[in-house]
Amino acid sequence: MRLRLPAERPTEPPTGYKIAHPVLSQDGTRAGFTGVSLGGALPYGVLDDASCVYGRRHRPPARLCDCGFHCLHGRAAAEAMLCTAEHRTALLLEVSVLGAYIRFERGFRYARQRVRTATAGPCACGATAVALVDAGWGRPGWRALTPVCAGCVRGRTSVSLPGFARLAGDGLRVVAQHGGTGFPSADSDADSGSGSDSAGSAAGAGLGVPELVAEAALLQARLDWFQSQLARLGERGGQG
Repeated sequence: MRLRLPAERPTEPPTGYKIAHPVLSQDGTRAGFTGVSLGGALPYGVLDDASCVYGRRHRPPARLCDCGFHCLHGRAAAEAMLCTAEHRTALLLEVSVLGAYIRFERGFRYARQRVRTATAGPCACGATAVALVDAGWGRPGWRALTPVCAGCVRGRTSVSLPGFARLAGDGLRVVAQHGGTGFPSADSDADSGSGSDSAGSAAGAGLGVPELVAEAALLQARLDWFQSQLARLGERGGQG
């Protein structure tokens, strides 16, 4: 006889931690994430349902399959994954575990999730990130992004941290590791049917000082880059 653990019925959705790469749609109108291991080829939104990566018709998380979202119980365990070279530019996500789930020693495998907070690490130069820029790779229809500071944005395709939160929607907060902050998106979804918490701000809420500073730094960096390009063109024209 095979013994089974008792079913859990928590009063609030469990919290988990994971890492993922931020992605921006080809037309620049949507934002989401792509995983770093199993299922990494399937970008997902802030509030999303899992699907079987093997194309099977069962509903995740199936006991005899590896499908479903995955996360860890502890923040420190997820942060440790950011030390590896291939994961240095990933974001740290804090998620709500929704729907059916299977509990393991280190984490959960589950059917539905809400990403509450995404934390961006520092720029490659070591400065605090204020934006996410094209990382040079992606998935079909999606560009992968990497955190950068204002001085390293230059002319690359980019979106500020608050801008990414707005595009992603569903109450996402995007924060920088070294003190910069994002803000909850106006497009909050209560998702009462899944037992999720109600995250996000009112639709009419304005930007705060940290968000405006981040936007201004990004705009200034772009302006400096364009001015340097104009100056270079002017020098070439004078020599011609």
